[in-house]
Amino acid sequence: MLLETHALTASYGQFRALFGVDIAVAAGECVAVIGANGAGKSTLMRSVTGVIRNQPGMVLHRGEPIGALTSAEIMKRGIAMVPEGRRLFPSLTVEENLLIGGQARKAPGPWNIDTVYDLFPILRERRKSPGTALSGGQQQMVAIGRGLMSNPELLLCDEISLGLAPVVIRDIYAALPKIRASGAAIVLVEQDIGKALSVADRVYCMMEGRVTLTAKAAEVSRQEIHAAYFGEAA
Repeated sequence: MLLETHALTASYGQFRALFGVDIAVAAGECVAVIGANGAGKSTLMRSVTGVIRNQPGMVLHRGEPIGALTSAEIMKRGIAMVPEGRRLFPSLTVEENLLIGGQARKAPGPWNIDTVYDLFPILRERRKSPGTALSGGQQQMVAIGRGLMSNPELLLCDEISLGLAPVVIRDIYAALPKIRASGAAIVLVEQDIGKALSVADRVYCMMEGRVTLTAKAAEVSRQEIHAAYFGEAA
């Protein structure tokens, strides 16, 4: 298995945010993690990427414990994050923001500045513009491209559709199958259930720091999702 968590817990001071979370992601797979605000989705991503440190065996990469590693060490293993809110470097151009993604991990693979521009052609046109001069959707494309520049085997995407217009969300989601075709697995953290299920192989639903549903995306019913999402029958 490419990535696993085992009885993963996480806290912010005295506040417990995750309670024994178990998830798994196979190589090349797309897994959706859905749930309402405060369900623990972003905390899960922070734990996997080393922003929140854990017991070593709570997070495994290819069977090896990585729960206590730093974010830099985890990224060098081929796990990249597209953070919520995009977090571009405001003083840098589009191209400079993208190139930084390739500095933290220099690895062979399909992604370089040209293939990122092929994926998102508008970025080639805007490559000399400051990141802050772009629309929200274009900034999201830069954030995804920056993650891809490290040629990750696992790309974690935290709320990539949040606050974007439907036409922009459509364009961003159209890129995900191409990313998978390059060999990368994807974990997609989303509040937009329909979008998440449209591209995912499997889905985990979280509520109040716990996994309340694990299912194949093509087989799960709206009633099952409703019950897992809200903790009540549809």
